[in-house]
Formats: sequence, structure tokens, C-alpha cells
Amino acid sequence: MRSNIPTNAKKNFVYNSVYQLFAIAIPLITTPYVARVLGAESIGLYSYSHAIAYYFVMFIMLGLNNYGNRTIAFVRDDKKKLSTTFFEIYKMQLSVAAIAILCYCGFATLWINTTMSWIMLIYVISAALDINWFFFGLEQFKTTALRSSIVKVITTISIFIFVKNPDDIIIYSLINVLGLLASQLILWSRVRKYINYVRSPLKNSLKHLKPNLVLFIPVIAISLYKMMDKVMLGSLSNLEQVGFYENTEKIIQVPLALVTSLGTIMLPKISNLAAKNDHAKSRKYMEKSLYFATFLASSMCFGIMAVAKDFVPWYYGENYAPCIQLFQILMPSCLFLATANVIRTQYLIPYRQDKIYIASVIAGAFVNLVINALLIPEYGATGAAIGTLAAETCVCILQIALTWNKLKLAPTLVKSSIYIVIGIIMYFFISILPTLSTNSTINLLLKVILGGILYLSLALPSLRHFKLLPPNLKKLKTKLTRK
Repeated sequence: MRSNIPTNAKKNFVYNSVYQLFAIAIPLITTPYVARVLGAESIGLYSYSHAIAYYFVMFIMLGLNNYGNRTIAFVRDDKKKLSTTFFEIYKMQLSVAAIAILCYCGFATLWINTTMSWIMLIYVISAALDINWFFFGLEQFKTTALRSSIVKVITTISIFIFVKNPDDIIIYSLINVLGLLASQLILWSRVRKYINYVRSPLKNSLKHLKPNLVLFIPVIAISLYKMMDKVMLGSLSNLEQVGFYENTEKIIQVPLALVTSLGTIMLPKISNLAAKNDHAKSRKYMEKSLYFATFLASSMCFGIMAVAKDFVPWYYGENYAPCIQLFQILMPSCLFLATANVIRTQYLIPYRQDKIYIASVIAGAFVNLVINALLIPEYGATGAAIGTLAAETCVCILQIALTWNKLKLAPTLVKSSIYIVIGIIMYFFISILPTLSTNSTINLLLKVILGGILYLSLALPSLRHFKLLPPNLKKLKTKLTRK
């Protein structure tokens, strides 16, 4: 039985990018308010508790975001296989979730037993209902984007209504975790549209456990330099440093969201091409993705670094001055992550090169842990930022080195570096600009606009050469030229 599910890479990128930007724009809207109302210490408490609960969520999801996505993409053209595969994988997820939830309850009771830790139980439970991997494998990004966007609007309104002072950190936490739980529940209403119910014995689910565990190894490693930073900061430094680091990361999520959005929508597409042995088309997609990812990452990386001195006091307030230095250290990691994300989602995972993926992220995790242990006690959030930059650099270099002979990406990497050069030019241009207005908002806005105009002007020839411009834009230019 055929399952005719429409797929379109450009539309999916738009849907997922809009959602990712929307998902980040919402916290960006609330962050200045929350930073001032709750304070760095309360935010640090939330971030620290969330980071601990994240590890239980991580054990529930195992490697499903990659494995489930890839596996569904392989069988999505056959509805019978699709239905059977979904129930086999989800039964495995639910079994693991039951164990993880019990362990979290025991942990919360014996070691923490705070109100915040029990609120985070809702976050852990929501992972048991998370089937985003299924819709990603189908390339149905519109479904997940619309559902999550609606929930985020509601949570944002709730934060402004109910969070008024530092004591409302509990309310703030409840709003966030309940919103996440609601978004997972809503997604289940769409499942029956794509599959039929199939009885699946538990033993059939066990065959998915081993490959999931293989892809779980890099998930653990990545978490060590994504979430462990906050845990180590809370343990080796103080909650205020966690708050500084947390707030800086929220802004960095903007460029990262676009880069990871590209990887998310390309993973099922390349997996489907791999199943059809269409390697030439896969290669073409990868080259264009590298150009585009570098273009996006470089523009935002150097742009945010350049305006950090104006942005931080305007956005967070004068008490968050340490975030300026954190931006200068953390932002370059976006460049390394952009390249590594393309290699990972468009070659390593779709083509089952899991050993290379695992080796690179384990090395990155090791580098991060060592640097964190050495620098956090003395330098706090700055030490954690250095550790993250070193980890992302290590992962990227290793993935390039280990795929050097197979992918032969040297020419593509050299060509894409033009955007890094343009980004550096923009950085120095914005940095030497004087104060353009006594109004801090206007001053910041003018610098962003001037930097954006310069970057796009210098990047336009290469965008045209790499055929990255939207077709409609090129048609419009042709019409204007004829006139």
C-alpha cells in the first residue's frame, strides 16, 4: 500500500525555520521581562533544575530524534510498513519512559525533594509522549510547526500575566512545562491520518533498541557540552553565573535554530534518497547546504558579536554586563556547528556512518568536560563558554577529517569560507561605528541595519554564483533589468 505524502524541501525549510525562529522569538520577547522580574539567581535555579531533568528526558528519547526520523523516512512510502514501524518504535519508547519516570521520582524523593524538582516531573512525562520524530520522518513540518507555535503564544501571554516577582519562579516553571506537555498531546490527534492501528508485540520493539542505543551515545556526549555546562556551573560556581550563561545562550539559539532547522528537514530527505541509492542528488544537496549554512551562521555570528556592547545593557539591563564577554566567546561556535550539522544530518546519519558521528562527539564531550573542570571554578560562565567553543571546534574538525577522503569537501569548504571573510568585514565595520543616536534603541537598530546591508551587498555575488537565491527573486531581477 502506497502512502503518498507530499514533500518539498524548500517549503519544509520555511515551515521549520519559521517555527524555530518563532520558538526563539517568544523567549526573546519574554527574556528582558523575566530577567528583570525574576533575576539571575531565580533563572539559574530554573535552568539548573531543568538541566538535571533533561538527562532523564534524554534517556527516554535515546537516539529517537535521529533514529526514528531516519527509520520512518525509509518506510514512509508503504503505509503498512509505516504503521508497523511506528508502533514498534513507540512501544520501545514508552517502555523506556516508564523506567526513566520511576527513576526520576526516586531521585527527586531521595536527593532533591524540592517543589522545582517535582514540577520538572511534568517535563519528564512529556518526553514519553514525544512523537516529533514520526512527523519529521514524514517531512510533515507544517503540522509540528503550527501546533507548537499556538502553544508558545499561549505560554507567552501567561508569563506576562502571572509572573510578577522573584517568588513567581514556580509559576514560570509550571507555565513552561505544561505548555510543552500540551504541545505533545495535541500532536497525537494527527497520528491516525497517516497510519492504521497495528498490534505490535514487545519483542518486535526490541530490535529497535540496539540501533537506538548506538545513536544514544552521541546524544549523551552532546549533552555533556550542551546541558552539563549549566550543571557544572551550578555545582562549581553559583546560580548567578548559570543565569548569565543561560541568558546568553538564548540569543545564540537564533543562528543555531536556522542551522539545525536545515539539518532537521534534510535528514529525512537524504535518508529517503539513500534508500533509493541516489547519491548524486545527495551530494548536490550537501554542497548547497554547506554554502547556505555558512552564509546564515556567519551573518548572525559576527553581527551579534559586533553589537553585543550595545545590545546587552539595552536588552537585559546593566546587571548583565558579563554577558558581553560571553557573546564574544560563544558566537564563533556557531560557525563550527553549522558545518558539522550538515555533515552529520546529510551524510553520517542517513548513510549509517554512526561510528564517525559517535567518535567525534565523544571527543568533543571529553574536551568540554576537561576545560570546564579546569576553568569554571575560577572563571565561572566564561570558563564554560570557552569549553563549549573548544568542544564544537573539536567535533567539526574531527568530522571533516574522518570524512575527508569519502566526501572530498575541501573545494566546497574553501568556497563557503567567503561568508566568514564577509562576516569579519561586517564585524569590524560595525565595531568602529560611533554612537549613531542618543536613543539606545535607535542606535542599536541603525547598526543592525547598516551591518545587514553591508553583509548582503558583499554576499550577493556568491549567492547568485552558488544558485542560492530564491527563483522568484531572480525572475524579479530579470524583469527589472529588461525594463
